[in-house]
Amino acid sequence: MSAAQAPFQYQLLIKQILKMPIAQASRRQIVYRGDLRFSYPQFVERVHRLGGALAALGAGMGSRVAVMDWDSHRYLESYFAVPMLGSVLMMVNIRLSPDQIAYTIDHSGAEILLVNVDFLPVLDAIRDRLPNLREVVVMSDAAAPPAVAGSAGDYETLLASVPAHRDFPDFDENTQATTFYTTGTTGLPKGVMFSHRQLVLHTLALMSTLMMAGLNGRISREDVYMPLTPMFHVHAWGFPYVATMMGMQQVYIGRFLPDVVCHLLRTEHVTVSHCVPTIMHMILNAPAAKDIDLTGWRVIIGGSALPRALCEAALARGVDIYAAYGMSETCPIMTMTQLRGDILDTEADRPEAEIRMRLSAGMPGVLCEVRVVDEAMNDVPHDGASVGEVVARSPCLTPGYAGNAEASAALWRGGWLHTGDIGTIDRDGFLRIVDRVKDVIKTGGEWISSIGLEDIVLTHPAISEVAVVGIADDRWGERPVAFVVAKPDRLVDEEAVRAHVRAHADAGAISRFAVPDRIIVVDALDKTSVGKLDKKVMRTKATAMITPASV
Repeated sequence: MSAAQAPFQYQLLIKQILKMPIAQASRRQIVYRGDLRFSYPQFVERVHRLGGALAALGAGMGSRVAVMDWDSHRYLESYFAVPMLGSVLMMVNIRLSPDQIAYTIDHSGAEILLVNVDFLPVLDAIRDRLPNLREVVVMSDAAAPPAVAGSAGDYETLLASVPAHRDFPDFDENTQATTFYTTGTTGLPKGVMFSHRQLVLHTLALMSTLMMAGLNGRISREDVYMPLTPMFHVHAWGFPYVATMMGMQQVYIGRFLPDVVCHLLRTEHVTVSHCVPTIMHMILNAPAAKDIDLTGWRVIIGGSALPRALCEAALARGVDIYAAYGMSETCPIMTMTQLRGDILDTEADRPEAEIRMRLSAGMPGVLCEVRVVDEAMNDVPHDGASVGEVVARSPCLTPGYAGNAEASAALWRGGWLHTGDIGTIDRDGFLRIVDRVKDVIKTGGEWISSIGLEDIVLTHPAISEVAVVGIADDRWGERPVAFVVAKPDRLVDEEAVRAHVRAHADAGAISRFAVPDRIIVVDALDKTSVGKLDKKVMRTKATAMITPASV
C-alpha cells in the first residue's frame, strides 16, 4: 500500500481537543472576571495568534515556554498554543519563594516567559539567575500596558502583529506537552512531565467518568465552569481541557479573592467548580456568600480530605459537594465519588450512607487501576478496614521527574506508581484515604489517622479549622498535637476540646491514644502554595513549642 493509500494515523494531540467546540459550533463564551468575553471562534483565533507570536520569538519543537499569570483567559490560551507548537508549557507556581521560582524556571530550561506585570518585581530579583531565558512577554489587564525595558513587548500587541490563523504541525503523540514542579516535603521541587497522549486521554477519561454519574456531579455542555484550583497546578486538575472539549461556558477569576468569586458565582450562574477544602471554607464563610443561592453548584474537593463538617455545611447551602483523589504525578484525577443507587436503596440510614460516599475518595475513574497493597505488593482485603499504600496504573500517569532518575525509579518501583498515601477499599469499591505515609501518627503501638482525628475535632462547636500533626515522644514514639482556628466570636478551651475527643474515644470512634496532648489555637493554619495544609511547617512549630506529655 502506498503512503497516499495508507489510513491516516490519528495522533492524540492537544490540538484535537480544540477542534470539537468549533465543529459543534458552540455559542458559549470564555469569560475573564466578568469584564472580557470571547466566543469560541475568537478564543481559537487567539490561540492561533499566540502560536504565531511565540513562533516569531523562536519557539518550536522542544522549546520551553513558561507562564507566570493569575488564572485567566491568557493562561487557557497558553494551555493550547504552546504544546500545539510542539513546545513544552512550563507552569510557574507563583506562590513559591523567589528562590524556588528561579530554580524551577531555570531547571525547566525555559527560553520564553509570559509574565503578568504583578510578578515583574519577582522576575527582576531573579533575572540574573535565568541564563536560558532570552525572551519575556508582558501580560496585563490594563488597556495600555506599561512598557518594560528588555521585553519582547506586551501580550496583546504581539497577538495583534501576527496572522489570525496558523497551521500547527502534526507530530508524535508521545511528545512532551507540559511540565510543572511539585513541592515535596524535602529537597528541591521536582519537575513532573506529561505528554500530549497522556493529557488527551486524561481529558477523555475525566469527561467519561463525570458523565457516568447519575445522582451527583454529572456534567454536560450546558454547564458553566469556573476553576478554583490554580491553573499552574496540574493543569487546573485537567478540567479546562474537558470544559473546552465540551464547549462549556468558562469563567476565569484572575487572582483569587472570595468577594470576586462570590460575585461571579451569582452573575455568571456558575454550576461546576473544583478546589481544595481551604478554598471552599473561605467561600462559604465569606460575607459576600451569605445572600447567594448556591443550590445546584457542583464542587469537587481534592488536594486534601473533605472534612465532614465542611461537607455538611456545603450541603446545607444546596451545594453538590463531593471528593475526588489524585496527585500531581497522576495528571491528577484517579478516583471520584459518585453516589450509587444500588447501594443507597439498600441502606437503612440513606442520608448517612450518602455522606459516607461523598467523604470517600470515590471509585476509580475510566482507564485507571487503583490498588491498596502491603509492603510485599499484595492486595489487602477490600473490607474497609485493612489498610496499605495506594498504588496506581493508567495511561495518564507521569513517566517520572525531569532530570531525576532516582526519584522516578522510586515513584514507579514494581511497575506501579506509588502515591505515598495510606488507604483502604470497602466491599463496594470505594477508596478512603486514611492518611499520608508521612502524616500518620504512630503512638503507643497504634496508627492514628490525622485525617480521622481532624474530623472529630471539627465537630466541636467552637472550631472552624483544624490540622493534626504528630511530634516525637520518647515514651510513645509520637503524640498528636492539634492546631485549631476558632469560629468568629468563639473561644476555644483546650481541655474542653480534649474532653470532646476523649468522649469519641470512649464511644469507640477512635483510639484513646488519639486524644491530643495539646490544642494550639492560631489565627490561621499554615498552607502550602496550592492551599493544602502544610503539616511539615506545623510539625516543626509544634516540636519547638511543646515537650510532649504522657497520656
